[in-house]
Amino acid sequence: MRRRAARPAALPLFAALAALSLLGGCNAPWSDNSDRPETARDFPPADRPVAPITSTKWSTEEARDRVNEADDIMDSADVRPGMTVADIGAGDGYYTVRLAPRVGQSGRVLAQDIQPEVIERLADRVARERLDNVSLKLGAVDDPRLPAASFDRVFMVHMYHEIGEPYAFLWRLRPALRRDGQVIVVDGDRPIAQHGTPFRLLVCEFEAVGFKLLSYDDKAHAGGYLARFVPDGQRPAPKAIKVCKNP
Repeated sequence: MRRRAARPAALPLFAALAALSLLGGCNAPWSDNSDRPETARDFPPADRPVAPITSTKWSTEEARDRVNEADDIMDSADVRPGMTVADIGAGDGYYTVRLAPRVGQSGRVLAQDIQPEVIERLADRVARERLDNVSLKLGAVDDPRLPAASFDRVFMVHMYHEIGEPYAFLWRLRPALRRDGQVIVVDGDRPIAQHGTPFRLLVCEFEAVGFKLLSYDDKAHAGGYLARFVPDGQRPAPKAIKVCKNP
């Protein structure tokens, strides 16, 4: 039995929150460092557009449950009782509220989003459904702000194409994984302009910061594919990261 890390601290919902922003549309890559967060400037800009956040959900929860989406994805990700799981870009909490009973009271779920109003709305849902094993966290466009060595699984469902600083974001995410931890990405194999991430581009960006692909599964009922990544070797220095070309 591995030693459990300390529980992630819950977010004080009414504390002053730093202003965060994403690109307002599906734009060209960052033109120069002056347009980028200062904390991301040691990393190369992505050579691809970024999809805007148009909604906090890609389909209705009822439609997703009819095709057994969450249970199938959690089964494929081997989510078990007692695990600690992060739900990045949690939105309205479709996965958060389904991960909570899956990991049980001996496990933990950290729901993260970069929009303060989304976190506040999700907090209401978590309280209403009495999910005592769920904590909330405000992230940033270039940093998921996850505690080190804390997570068995990190979920990124239908949100990867909205990350404006993928190299900084993934580089800072990697230390949050426990031994044998995995990052689970669900997205559509289509252009970013169509709110997906081409699979080849996804693999390239993960490999660029020191991950390797563990498995790929077609998940048409979940809107695309499921890819599992694990750390591989050493993280490169930020300035040594090789930028992937958008196919």
